[in-house]
Amino acid sequence: MPYVLKHAGSSELFACRLVNRYELDYFGVKDWADESAAREEKDAFLAGRGVPDAPDWVIAELEEMKLKMCNVKLRNDPSNRVYVGGDGTIRVEKR
Repeated sequence: MPYVLKHAGSSELFACRLVNRYELDYFGVKDWADESAAREEKDAFLAGRGVPDAPDWVIAELEEMKLKMCNVKLRNDPSNRVYVGGDGTIRVEKR
């Protein structure tokens, strides 16, 4: 299962500009294939994006289908924010 960054206080998943395997830019949820890679890269990744509250972002496991659904719901729109509740419910809000 993929690993993502989830804000401990709000349950928001970290989304940003990314590049897919076809080298196309898109706005989506940042994920890693394994937990060790996520742990190693988390701090540098957030620092590189100027995130001031980096300790508030925790590594969380997310089912691949939920990750795909989150990206669909973001609609490639940076003004959208995606949240996954404790019960797995996905919701999107405009910034």
